Amino acid sequence: MFTGIVTDVGRIRQVEQRGDLRARIATKYDTTRIDIGASIACDGVCLTVVALGPDWFEVDISAETVSKTNLSAWGEGRRVNLERALKVGDELGGHIVSGHVDGLAEVVGLRDEGDSTRVTLRAPKELARFIASKGSVALNGTSLTVNEVSGCDFGINFIPHTKEVTTWGDVALGDKINLEIDTLARYVARLAEAG
Repeated sequence: MFTGIVTDVGRIRQVEQRGDLRARIATKYDTTRIDIGASIACDGVCLTVVALGPDWFEVDISAETVSKTNLSAWGEGRRVNLERALKVGDELGGHIVSGHVDGLAEVVGLRDEGDSTRVTLRAPKELARFIASKGSVALNGTSLTVNEVSGCDFGINFIPHTKEVTTWGDVALGDKINLEIDTLARYVARLAEAG
């Protein structure tokens, strides 16, 4: 489990197609404190550490994960949001995030508002019903509050701090973004369907 509070921005050093996709990610984390088999959210995708170096870790990415996320666009030099898994007693600063991406949202609008940036995203129709104004979503692993919803489109406001400590300062029109809907929203909808 994660909180959607990004604690490092890593950089892809290498991507290699083996049986699965293997990625080496440079990090500022103290890799002597990471175990093989540990879970790290990489752009919101829970991935398992399979190899370690002094300032990097490697993960294997299955074809299923590639098909459901934006990880197929990973290439050398790309910056990625990173978060280590929660430990008992850690502060829960965002919201409960599983690292299981539900689908891809597309950036369809960008507008500066003071020092902040308003980003409009379009969710897949089957996921849009789970997104509510003032509710939470995880986008590329970042816990965010939804400002408004109109059909499949929803808006997020990025303050300068978020743009500086995550990859959101690099956002561009047309970007495909890993979207994880709020777990609570999923269960509330399921209960409503059950009647």
